[in-house]
Amino acid sequence: MTFYVYVLGSNKKGLKKTYVGWTNNIKKRLYKHNIGKGAKSTAGRKWKILYKEKFISKNKAMSREYYLKKDKKLRKKISRRI
Repeated sequence: MTFYVYVLGSNKKGLKKTYVGWTNNIKKRLYKHNIGKGAKSTAGRKWKILYKEKFISKNKAMSREYYLKKDKKLRKKISRRI
């Protein structure tokens, strides 16, 4: 099975926001975020995928997600794509 780590971006009223997560179905997960069924912190925004990585191990994907959530500099750099 393939797993993905992704960074989503949203620009609502000039306020940029990013969200990092992992999934095994990236299209379905983005859809859920955009209809308000994703994470609580993503509700009410229109999201787009700014960055994604592919993994063959769930543990490696979860590890990478943890790292990206803590790396504020990288998230800020990625958020320039919004």
